[in-house]
Amino acid sequence: MEQREPAQPSRRSALGLLSTASLAASGVLAAPAPAAADTGASRTGRVPKELLPGGEFDEFLARRAEQDQFSGTVLLAYRGDPVLTRSYGMADASRSIRNGRDTVFGLASLTKIFTALAVGQLVEEDKLKLHETLGAYLDGFSEAAKQVTVHQLLTHTAGMGHYPNSPDFDDGIRKWASATEMMDGVMAIIRGMEQQPDPVPGTRHRYSNSGYFILGALVAAVSGQSYHDYVRRHVLAAAGMKRSDLYTRPQILADRGIAHPYYTQKSGERADFTTNENFGYVGGPSEGVYASAPDLLTFVRALGKGKVLGDEFTELFTSGKVVLAPTDPPVTVGQCRLYGYGFRNTFLGGRRVLGHSGSGPGRSTNLDIFPGLDWVAVILSNYDTPVGPIVDKERELITRLASR
Repeated sequence: MEQREPAQPSRRSALGLLSTASLAASGVLAAPAPAAADTGASRTGRVPKELLPGGEFDEFLARRAEQDQFSGTVLLAYRGDPVLTRSYGMADASRSIRNGRDTVFGLASLTKIFTALAVGQLVEEDKLKLHETLGAYLDGFSEAAKQVTVHQLLTHTAGMGHYPNSPDFDDGIRKWASATEMMDGVMAIIRGMEQQPDPVPGTRHRYSNSGYFILGALVAAVSGQSYHDYVRRHVLAAAGMKRSDLYTRPQILADRGIAHPYYTQKSGERADFTTNENFGYVGGPSEGVYASAPDLLTFVRALGKGKVLGDEFTELFTSGKVVLAPTDPPVTVGQCRLYGYGFRNTFLGGRRVLGHSGSGPGRSTNLDIFPGLDWVAVILSNYDTPVGPIVDKERELITRLASR
């Protein structure tokens, strides 16, 4: 399959989805690092001072870093141009390499966006059907599991559970030495676990890493390529994400531009997860993509310009499908949340925010796209200290101030 040509923007996508015209107008990011600030000087006249270098958000982020509650890179962009880029902490403490603007981070579950878009491309090409059942594409599942649909897998309503909970996964991750071994090994675990989906498919949302791993296997089965090759070429490269990939452990250890994940031990001390026996050879469809903050902004631009999916299918995959239960406590007062196909939709004060988050040992990430306000916020950390307080702060400031 050739890389797709950009679709002509429809009025609906250009005005209502990702503010395509304004995002497409942005240029190449340029900011020094670490602790670099990009002011987007040509646009700052319309940017609230609280979101500029030296403003309220910048000071809040600096305090988090000073308290050792954040290590990583944060990028705020308006109309596709970065107005603030900050980097703190170490990418590799053992080699005294600091995090910078272009440092690459493990995205954890933010990966699910890219897996969903790979599925979306195959749906758009009429090679996959949203209503079709798992059993139509893959074998080896129980009769009950065969009946779950692609739609249910995408929306976490298939009841397929979490493969990392299996003790067989802990054993496997220590010995798998290729992407093929990892994919085959995890799929064998999932087939063994999911004899009876719970909850009953289609009845309610329950977040499922197994479901998104199965979607990756569907991409491979239908496309005739490995999941890793397909996403690398048709999603990441198609979007222009030059430093993004599903990196292997040897690549991560050799590349000075990839941040090592620092996980919190029981003692409270942090340690480099790449030295842990449970740091696998390569990640998969639910959590394996690595990217830089500028690459994620490039991705948002590409999504809005139709380089990943056509306009109608971009709207289909990013819009909410299933209402999510309120968080406890709410992330932000007045929150309403829905899950689409790989994208969460959050409504704050009448403003829509779409994107995804991720977490894991030495990883905490978030991508927020504000379609009606022309803002993008990227938060990437190589600590597993939650970035939730930073997300709350940028959402509160952007939704409250950006439309003044």
